[in-house]
Amino acid sequence: MAKTVNTRSTEQGRAKGPIDKAMEVLEALVEPGGPHRLADLARRTGLSKPTVHRHLQTMVEFGFAQPVEGGSYQVGPRLLGLAAAALHDDQDLRLARPVLAELHRRTGQFAHYAVRHGDDAVHLEHSESPPEFRLGMPPGGRTPLYRSGVGLAMLGALPPGECAEVLDGVPPRAWAGHPLGGAAGVRAVLREAAELGYAVDDGYGEPDVRSVAAPVVDRTGRVVGAIAISGLTFTLDQESVRLFGPMVRAAARTVSAGLGGRAPALGVVGSVAGERDGRDGGRA
Repeated sequence: MAKTVNTRSTEQGRAKGPIDKAMEVLEALVEPGGPHRLADLARRTGLSKPTVHRHLQTMVEFGFAQPVEGGSYQVGPRLLGLAAAALHDDQDLRLARPVLAELHRRTGQFAHYAVRHGDDAVHLEHSESPPEFRLGMPPGGRTPLYRSGVGLAMLGALPPGECAEVLDGVPPRAWAGHPLGGAAGVRAVLREAAELGYAVDDGYGEPDVRSVAAPVVDRTGRVVGAIAISGLTFTLDQESVRLFGPMVRAAARTVSAGLGGRAPALGVVGSVAGERDGRDGGRA
């Protein structure tokens, strides 16, 4: 499965074509909480109900969507089969699954794996949840890179210019309520992650949930994903972070080694980010 770093959206100012609209309907259809009503799919995509209905009928014909009682729609069997086949053959997922199981066994924490798509982390695989912790983000769910442990781990392993491009592209309103306050706070976390080899998310995406994550890279040094453990803050406390952090780092390096990759050089993000913060005065 290719881990593209391009966004899925159409170019600014370009009118959406039929394929663009079909992809938006499909993406809305696979969001958690299904089956989805036609009106909800129209609202999420910003398309008219007739347009959404027309695309859904085509998807039903090809087995990508399935109508259910009450006028709602859910993912169809053919799409599920394609997804299962793709995930089964994905090399990094094959490598990550046993590593996640072992990480969960050793730490007792929820272990998961995510990849990058544009400015989001897409969650693909996870271990069984501990009784006291239920995953708020199911497989296929997305979170902004700057609001998740896996996202921070991937950001910290990107080339400095690419990392800066992601952070500088976050709209000011998106930082509202973020515990780190803005891009300068994220850069401080990334500097620490560069020194440790793993990133710590102290409730940046989900209150009372802490996570520890480390990046996975391929043989070219390209970031393909991140391995993490997550838990409630009272079970994954600071002492546990210091104990489990190196385990998460080692787990990510195991997957990277299977892909022919090496751990990203530490300290690079910290120095460049520090120079950048000096130039812009720590601007968020």
